[in-house]
Amino acid sequence: MTYKREGRKNDEPRKIIAKAGVIPRADGSGYFKIGNTEAYAAVYGPRNLFPKFKQDPKKGILRCNYNMMPFSGMGNRVRPGANRRSKEISMVTEKALAPVLDLGDYPNSVVDVFIELPQTDAGSRCAGICAASIALADAGLTMKDLVCSIAIGSINDTLLVDLDYDEEAYEGSVADIPLAVIPRTGELTLLQMDGVVDKDNLFKAFELGKKAIKIIYEVQKNALKDKYKQEASIKTGKAEDKSSAVKKEESDESKTASKEGQK
Repeated sequence: MTYKREGRKNDEPRKIIAKAGVIPRADGSGYFKIGNTEAYAAVYGPRNLFPKFKQDPKKGILRCNYNMMPFSGMGNRVRPGANRRSKEISMVTEKALAPVLDLGDYPNSVVDVFIELPQTDAGSRCAGICAASIALADAGLTMKDLVCSIAIGSINDTLLVDLDYDEEAYEGSVADIPLAVIPRTGELTLLQMDGVVDKDNLFKAFELGKKAIKIIYEVQKNALKDKYKQEASIKTGKAEDKSSAVKKEESDESKTASKEGQK
């Protein structure tokens, strides 16, 4: 039986919101929301890596930590602390982001990325990767490009972009294919599959995901541009205020000098 999606086209992702610089004390930070799934990412570093036996004398290393908050899941309460799933997603997130990072200028150092999800409705690893990509760019690290991530699903052999929780829990033949892409080159940095999809549908899934990747890429770039536009506006405003204050002070001094001269 063919599955029919309601409310969205098959190639249409959920509503996306992204922001940069959302955590003041972090070296870089990002926020990415797709549907009801929210991810915050904070970057700290480059900083010295300890213990020393883990250091790489040729370049810095990337270390990611993915964590779902206890109340964030759509189903049962998430048990606090590390588990097999969070460790696996942390590892694939590192591997998805590492190809765009150049840490050659930071030997013996580590860049830590902490990803927290306060609310999830499927697609959490993809949202985390998108938020982390924004955060790394916000930290000013040398990057070849951003990394965009989206999941393509298959329900009864019908391909769909960005499954939500209800679609993932559909009683039928369901498969989920998270992927991450470097937009400029089209290089895949993450490809996983939960479920069964034939070869033809797998290649169709890649093609279906291209439109969503372009949308995410633009949203990520705009988030970074908006942050620096806002900062530039604040600096300009402060400079204008300072200039006005100086002019007012000079005017007051001139008036005072004029009065003294009249006396």
